[in-house]
Amino acid sequence: MIELVREGGWIMLPLILCSVIALGIILERFWSLRVKRVCPEHLLAEVWPWVKTGSTDPKKMEALRRHSPLGQILAAGLQHRNDSRDLMKEAIEDTGRHVVHELERYLNTLGTIAAITPLLGLLGTVLGIMRVFAVITAQGTANTQALSGGIAEALITTVAGLAIAIPTLILYRYFRGKVDDLVVRMEADAIKMVEAVDTKGKRSRQAA
Repeated sequence: MIELVREGGWIMLPLILCSVIALGIILERFWSLRVKRVCPEHLLAEVWPWVKTGSTDPKKMEALRRHSPLGQILAAGLQHRNDSRDLMKEAIEDTGRHVVHELERYLNTLGTIAAITPLLGLLGTVLGIMRVFAVITAQGTANTQALSGGIAEALITTVAGLAIAIPTLILYRYFRGKVDDLVVRMEADAIKMVEAVDTKGKRSRQAA
């Protein structure tokens, strides 16, 4: 492995750095984008009694915010349960934008790595070919060792760039889809809570 890095030239250094960063982001995103962490299945059922009773104890609300991204959205809605439906939805949407931004953290970096690593590999290929022609110009084709070094540099960097870019791009697309799926789930739970609060409010006004 070390020998391959040496033969690939200095372009291998940024490629290795990109691979390390990409691996760190991939592991972190796998951990952070788990469904049970972002959108717990039974969280809305736990909050439902608060909607029915109108209870918004500050300690409970703070615990709900810290519980999960979905908890942040539900807490934003519950805080405005006595306001108009539009104001409550606005509060939920505003919090939702911050939550989505957090879910998409590092994904742009991952996408950038997937885009630039083939280009770095191509750059290494060009440098390797230039090295081959330089040797041919200076020494002819007799120095096969120098020629093979340039060819190896060209091939190794190309392979390294593609080997990093292909799985990185696949996982980048996967995480994008994962975020979209989580957002849809959170929107569904938030809409259910808004409808429940709005129905409860209408009943209270009719009774009055």
